[in-house]
Amino acid sequence: MKVTDHIKNANGKTLFSFEVIPPKKGKNIQDLYNNIDPLMEFKPPFIDVTTSREEYVYIDKGNGLLDKRITRMRPGTVGICASIMHKYQVDAIPHLLCGGFTKEETEYVLVDCHYLGLDNVMALRGDSMKDEPYFKPCDGGHAYASELVEQIASLNRGKYLHDDIEAEHYSDFCIGVAGYPEKHMEAPSLKTDLQRLKAKVDAGADYVVTQMFFDNQKYFEFVEKAREMGIDVPIIPGIKPIAVKRHLQLLPQVFKIDLPQDLIDAVEDCKDNKAVRQVGIEFAIQQSKELLDFGVPVLHYYSMGKSDNIHAIAKALF
Repeated sequence: MKVTDHIKNANGKTLFSFEVIPPKKGKNIQDLYNNIDPLMEFKPPFIDVTTSREEYVYIDKGNGLLDKRITRMRPGTVGICASIMHKYQVDAIPHLLCGGFTKEETEYVLVDCHYLGLDNVMALRGDSMKDEPYFKPCDGGHAYASELVEQIASLNRGKYLHDDIEAEHYSDFCIGVAGYPEKHMEAPSLKTDLQRLKAKVDAGADYVVTQMFFDNQKYFEFVEKAREMGIDVPIIPGIKPIAVKRHLQLLPQVFKIDLPQDLIDAVEDCKDNKAVRQVGIEFAIQQSKELLDFGVPVLHYYSMGKSDNIHAIAKALF
């Protein structure tokens, strides 16, 4: 079922969902199931599965020489989605990236998703490679998420990249995109970033999931400005509970977001990361309660491979 249909069928009730990360190559998928299992108590209608872009590795060839190769450390997104749907009978949403994928490779992934009965996809530009200061599309790939949305929307109309096919069964993907309450780090202003979000919606996006934020007022203002601009699709808040003290430096650096001073003070007063994790749980519960009162369609949590804190938060809310 489409995410938008799940929201419509909820009749104003806020839904619970979360995002998982594929295991690294060589790891057992059972570890992923072990983190999903406790969260099924809260009946998530859908689960997101991230996609990692390629990265460089250096292989020692001997004599002081290194061979530079491209690899993906966490492959298997579509396969994991199929497995989640089979095991848990919930919708799974693969993340599709511009970075590292040609348009043809994207089309093949979409065809696989259609065959597997996936009703939803998340269209993202993706980050730059670790050794590149700015995002660069690969040869034959998309430079912007709006272009990726356009390709998915075109396939929904039976239009393939190169082949003139009289399709009998079109795909009908519900398309999600990202939104940034504190603006994307590369956008010169929030208004410019909202214009780019509007371009994604105009291209065919059906709903928005926001990047993590810790100040609800920034989400409320983001939604208000988006509505004023004519963005009328559901805007789902993404929530990440603080888990380790290092997050105070890491999250603002990586995601270019601000943390509330009361949260910073509480984390800095913690003696160890166990205490930090509890602070993160309590803060996320209060944040989520305020979002519930606002009437958000879904509370979407970034689990980052661990579910005990997400379970504690959901237990207090649902």
